[in-house]
Parts: sequence; C-alpha cells; structure tokens
Amino acid sequence: MLTKKEQRLRRSRQTRIRIANQGVARLTVSRTNLHIYASVISGCGTKVLAAASTAEADVRKELGATGKGGNVNAAQVIGKRIAEKAKAVGVEKVAFDRAGFAYHGRVKALADAAREAGLQF
Repeated sequence: MLTKKEQRLRRSRQTRIRIANQGVARLTVSRTNLHIYASVISGCGTKVLAAASTAEADVRKELGATGKGGNVNAAQVIGKRIAEKAKAVGVEKVAFDRAGFAYHGRVKALADAAREAGLQF
C-alpha cells in the first residue's frame, strides 16, 4: 500500500518525463500546510532560474500580521511574484508542473496569478 506522499510522487513522475522531452523551462509548485513554494527550472532540469515562496521575509510582511502562507491569497501573491522573477531572467514560456498535487485551490490560484502576470503555459 502506497502512502499519500508516494501516490503524489508517482503521479508527478509521468508529467516530469513529458516536460523533460519538451525541453522547456518548468514552473514547479510544492505546497505544505504552512507554505507554498514555486520555482522555475531550466529546460535541461539542472538549474533553478527563479524561486518564490511564502517563507520569504518580505512576502510574509506583504501578507500582513498573520503571515499565513497556507491560503489562496498567499498562493496568488506567489504566482504573481514567480512570474515577475521569471520574466526578469528572460523566461516567458514554461510548462506547469503541479508535482502530483490536484489542480485545485492553492495550486490553481498560483497558476492563474502567474498567467495573469504574463507567464505563458
């Protein structure tokens, strides 16, 4: 019997293979109960080009007194931030890697915010 984490990683494997064959930069998302993390990884998969998370001090200030990173509002902030950082290093097009997480809630909010901020995927 697979654990919940093993099931998620199993789901993510095929997506990562497909993205690697495309040879395009990938926007990967990871979430925990407290935080959400996003990073843009180069097409060859060896270098992180940009990263953003709710664990960053200035993001926590932006989120207000609570500094909570485990909600949809925080995910929207991170989506916008990762899009700005990716565009700053010259990445316009990415493949979205949700890492086996359901495309719902915080993951969807991050993706939508990144699209609105100008990333194409």
